[in-house]
Amino acid sequence: MTTPVFAVVGRPNKGKSSIVATLARDDAVYIDARAGSTKEAHCYPMKVDGETLYELMDTPGLQRARSVLDWLNAHCSDAAARPETVKAFVEQHEGDARYSDECQALRPIVNGAGIIYVVDGSVPYGADYEAEMEILRWSGRPSLALINPIEGEDFVEEWTAGLGQFFRTVRTFNAHRAEVTKQLELLELFGHLDPAWRAPLERAVSILKQDRQLQAQSASSYITDLIVEAITYKVEQAVPEGLPLEPVQKLLFERYKAHLVKRERQCRQRVEELYYYSNLKKSEDTLALEESDLFNIEKWYLWGLSERALLTAAASAGAVVGGSTGMMVDAATGGLLGGLGTLVAGAGGAVSGIWGARKYADKIGQVKVKGIPTGGNMLSYGPSKSVNFPFVLLGRALLHQRLICTRTHADREALDLNQPLLERLTDKERKRLARLFEDIRNDRKAGERRDQLGEMVSRWCGDPIPQ
Repeated sequence: MTTPVFAVVGRPNKGKSSIVATLARDDAVYIDARAGSTKEAHCYPMKVDGETLYELMDTPGLQRARSVLDWLNAHCSDAAARPETVKAFVEQHEGDARYSDECQALRPIVNGAGIIYVVDGSVPYGADYEAEMEILRWSGRPSLALINPIEGEDFVEEWTAGLGQFFRTVRTFNAHRAEVTKQLELLELFGHLDPAWRAPLERAVSILKQDRQLQAQSASSYITDLIVEAITYKVEQAVPEGLPLEPVQKLLFERYKAHLVKRERQCRQRVEELYYYSNLKKSEDTLALEESDLFNIEKWYLWGLSERALLTAAASAGAVVGGSTGMMVDAATGGLLGGLGTLVAGAGGAVSGIWGARKYADKIGQVKVKGIPTGGNMLSYGPSKSVNFPFVLLGRALLHQRLICTRTHADREALDLNQPLLERLTDKERKRLARLFEDIRNDRKAGERRDQLGEMVSRWCGDPIPQ
């Protein structure tokens, strides 16, 4: 079966590399706002499980189209000879620096590639573009035109009318915002342009749809495992007789935090890899997971449940709540609420960052001291006893997965992870989650509860909670 190859061509700075990055699902494609950033043609295969489904050629921008067309007209006597004339131009001028960009763009086309011609819908249509469109028509290869609205759609109608004179298929395609369904529709369109491509592209679309489902299933499994581990995780340290316990308790809390921060990093990295991301920025403003992030208790109401929702969920899991200032009172459930109310909105205002986490370490996780028969004590920290902590992890994980799975590979903006998500859950879902978390924390039917949690997470990963 022939592997379809598409040459993405057009003038400099019209979004060709962005189109390639999106359709190849490759964030390694170099994208620069400056014109002419692509100096040489590069091939980017779209692979799933090692199988190449199709290839995209990112090419330099066409800059001497009028001169090329003049040469073609001077060396061609009839329409039937036009494809061979284009090939002759490439073969005669590949060593000519004046036509380096044109030859690199045309070489894959004369070798049999299909054409994706890219223009910017935010700038006016001009007759000077028609020389390059005419050259592409001379090649005789199957083609379609994409209008990429880089800064708006002011001139899309003009471009649609003009491009329609040279291309049978014209579509508006925002490389930075095109959802997966629109990407697949584009592949299906190409399957209708050349009979030889129909079968391989139908297969590609089918594989990519299956891959999308597997991505969601795997992501949900990673997230579920993270939450279950975080709910049940604890660290221990033997303390010899006579030594103070407080310094060891602080040390255990630091180890506890470091482990869960690392596990969240691992989960996010695995989710990114599932969706073919390997070059996302890891700065503090984007995906950094410093201790002060996950354990920034000032933001727990943002990432987890709001105060009102938390009160309702906690009550459904058996907690007793009260107070008129948003304070939460521990119930006779072994500290189910974990004094979380003391971490937010009190008379003294919210505490923040890692300092606040350290100050309220005894409220975030359980601290236990047991005597050792041989002398001394065994000090343990964890598991978490805060109702909101697993909701915080779930909210952060689902938000990250949703941003990743709805993002195109041409989008190089920072991920905004400081957004609420779980407020979109229904009260029924919040209550059910609170009960599942409490059962997992107390090892009540843990395996069954893990499966039930996984089913809920899987549904949200496959069909992200709508905005």
